[in-house]
Amino acid sequence: QVQLVESGGGLVQAGGSLKLSCAASGRTFSSYAMGWFRQAPGKERTFVAAMSWSGGTTTYQESVKGRFTISRDNAKNTATLQMNSLKPEDTAVYYCAARDTREAGIRWKEYDYWGQGTQVTVSS
Repeated sequence: QVQLVESGGGLVQAGGSLKLSCAASGRTFSSYAMGWFRQAPGKERTFVAAMSWSGGTTTYQESVKGRFTISRDNAKNTATLQMNSLKPEDTAVYYCAARDTREAGIRWKEYDYWGQGTQVTVSS
């Protein structure tokens, strides 16, 4: 079992940046693939980015490629999502998730553990 806690959300103007962090505790963090998802009001939870257990493989939703960067530090049990050039359509609650396998996944149902979410609001 692993527990996840996100931080770093907030209000930012369009074009700005935010860095989300996900602190993990419990079982060996390096055993898990990590992902970030988001959910806007009235919409389904959607994939943003994911990384394999080693960090060797990353994958991104098309709309965030070149703007967002996922990373992890297994020694510190943390994962981060650096978000640059933010747009109003990026506004959502962002969730960190862990998958009990080494390979990254893009479907939220593939993930076993979830944080509580952090709100990101981008004003125009």
